[in-house]
Amino acid sequence: MEKEARSMRIRGFLNSIESSDEPFTELSVELRALWWAKKGAWEKAHDLAQEAGTKEGDWVHAYLHRVEGDLSNASYWYARAGKPVSSIELSKEWNEIVRALFDL
Repeated sequence: MEKEARSMRIRGFLNSIESSDEPFTELSVELRALWWAKKGAWEKAHDLAQEAGTKEGDWVHAYLHRVEGDLSNASYWYARAGKPVSSIELSKEWNEIVRALFDL
């Protein structure tokens, strides 16, 4: 049942990207950053990731610098997050981070 509930929460998150102008307020700051990233609002996403002050926020921050194409800055943030530098397709990494954040 827990896995099913997690899947429903993720589906609701994904649907909100298509149907809403703002992320749900109950989402973590890291998920709100990813929400804005998917909407194409890099600056908003970056500001949120930077303010998070968590390892998860650092991971999102690293991802965002990969999106931007600033790989040296991304490497710094991956190290802060305790994650290896990612080289997978950006959309796959976005999905990976979303799944990890919903598992917290």
